[in-house]
Amino acid sequence: MRQIYEMHAAGASVRTIARTLGIARNSVRKYLRAPEVPKPPPRPPRGSKLDPYADYLHEQLGRGVDNCVVLLRELRAQGYDGSYTLLKNFVQPLRRRRQPVATMRFETTPGDQAQVDWGTFRYQTPEGTTKTIYAFVLVLSWSRAMYVEFVPKCDVATFIRCHIHAFEQLGGIPRRCLYDNAKVVVLGRDEAGEPDWNSRFLDFALRLGFRIQLCHPYRPQTKGRVESGVKYVRGNFWPTATFTNLADLNRQAQTWVAGIAHLREHGTTHEQPAARLKREQGELASLPAASTLEPFLREERLVGRDGFVQWERSWYGVQWPWVGKTVQVEADQSSVQLWSGDRRLAVHPRALQPGQRFPLPGQWQDLPRGDGRPKPEPLAVQVPTIDVQRRSLSAYDQILEVAG
Repeated sequence: MRQIYEMHAAGASVRTIARTLGIARNSVRKYLRAPEVPKPPPRPPRGSKLDPYADYLHEQLGRGVDNCVVLLRELRAQGYDGSYTLLKNFVQPLRRRRQPVATMRFETTPGDQAQVDWGTFRYQTPEGTTKTIYAFVLVLSWSRAMYVEFVPKCDVATFIRCHIHAFEQLGGIPRRCLYDNAKVVVLGRDEAGEPDWNSRFLDFALRLGFRIQLCHPYRPQTKGRVESGVKYVRGNFWPTATFTNLADLNRQAQTWVAGIAHLREHGTTHEQPAARLKREQGELASLPAASTLEPFLREERLVGRDGFVQWERSWYGVQWPWVGKTVQVEADQSSVQLWSGDRRLAVHPRALQPGQRFPLPGQWQDLPRGDGRPKPEPLAVQVPTIDVQRRSLSAYDQILEVAG
């Protein structure tokens, strides 16, 4: 309304101002009588393409999910067609500030080193119970190619099997593997500071031909690549994972590794890990024969009196003569096999949930009844043969006459 004051200062009448500006004369008088120039009403804020997703973003940020790559992927699935920059500008002021820490970086050659670590992950069941699982993460230091496997426990047998799966998936064995001072690798140190190795894991490393390397105590940054790998799994894969069981979760993890983690441009190498892995595989050692790996792929279990082996909170049947004996369990994502040395005793589908029981067809065939002891074989009784002398009837008459 600045024009009203300019025209009035130039000598224009109220009628002329109103006619020129196309407004009512009372409106002109109202502005001229005001003690100061009225401020125009504020403009309504411009809408943003993120407005429909603001509640979702605040919810995710409240859960600690502040990775814009993950958030953008989720918003795209919901129909968001805005830019990454718009999302980043929205998230930036809401992020928790982190104090940067300086760490010296070192580089390795192809095939030289892998770094290995566990990650702990928690989730809620449909019943509201919080449960814990563990992610085995192995990262090849040169290519940054990674292997991820979720498991229910992190004992040495599981640790070894995950190594075998990782080496098979990545195409070979590096010359050395770097670990922190976990009990699955080293039990402690002696007075001279020398490591007291976990004997089973040391035997595994010697048989496969890679060297065990330990981080300096209390310096997890020494294995920064796998530390970053675990964080990447936690920040990029885990926030949107929904699964029915571990087999389903691991299928999703493998798809994510192949389709996202290995195809992204790595921030340090500025190359895709998949492309570098192809070049690194020529420097990795080949896996040994299956006979060398088989003992490490199996766990020993005792067959219960009911003829079932308990493994990962489910039960798998074998034939009744194996009751009370030790057998070996070998499992993959879909099946569970029971072995005794080189003899395979049973093959079952892997349980989809705890508490399942899988009997074996013919499991109780020929089972003795009663007190459980086999029935004795019937005794073979031998009856002696008696030769009977044959006589004519007249001979008996003569005997009677003599007797008479």
